[in-house]
Amino acid sequence: MPSNLTIRTCLFVLIVFNVHGQEVTSGARISSLGNTGVALQDAWSMQSNQAGIAALKDPLVAISYQNTFLETDIATQGAVFVCPFKNDAIGLGLQNYGISAYSEQKISLAYAKGFGKTVFAALCLNAHQVKIIQYGTARTYSFEAGIQFKPSPKILIGSHISNPARNSYNSEVDARIPTVLEIGAAYEISDRVIFNSGLVKDLDWMTDARFGLEYNAIQWLSFRGGISLNPFRQYAGLGCKWQKLHLDGGASSHPTLGYSPQVSMSYEF
Repeated sequence: MPSNLTIRTCLFVLIVFNVHGQEVTSGARISSLGNTGVALQDAWSMQSNQAGIAALKDPLVAISYQNTFLETDIATQGAVFVCPFKNDAIGLGLQNYGISAYSEQKISLAYAKGFGKTVFAALCLNAHQVKIIQYGTARTYSFEAGIQFKPSPKILIGSHISNPARNSYNSEVDARIPTVLEIGAAYEISDRVIFNSGLVKDLDWMTDARFGLEYNAIQWLSFRGGISLNPFRQYAGLGCKWQKLHLDGGASSHPTLGYSPQVSMSYEF
């Protein structure tokens, strides 16, 4: 059982972090690349830009766990399931964030469609719930939309918006659902190196620029790193592949709140 001091500390961090826009957990690969997932196509596109799941070929499941800042008990758990068919895909995403005294849950259902091998688009409906000790529970809904454009085999451009209708919880709950617009690109420099970038605008707070680099050292091992500028954060991680099983690990640093390690795993059927 955590102490009252621990609970108060965690609640303070949760409130401050939410005011500045809580990040969606997108798996250790995307997180290690500076959270530049808007122009990537993998399992965790379900949480970063759902248009990316339209390019997947096989059904898959993925899970992720992040200790959000080592000095706190805050954790984020995520899971996704993607089922492609023809040029389309359906995805289901689950996320839980917080501690026992304060937690947020999100369930997402997405439909993505590929138009040939050049354009991919998606819509996603989210159900949100927030629980605050002594205040109760509140629920609301939001939606997201994303698109990706592949002008050449080495370049992928993506754009995504979350909660454009600016839905929120009732006035009794001091929690918000960010409205965030993101645009970015991924460039395959060589068969082994991919450069990612993203420009993110939270309409209530900030504009952030993000960059990431992935180096595929050998067929089954990749090294990753990234930065974001507002606030300045550093990211690093690695990934391993064994047949249809993908294991990823990484960590990010926050200038005030410290380090956040993360692990994720996905399996293709």
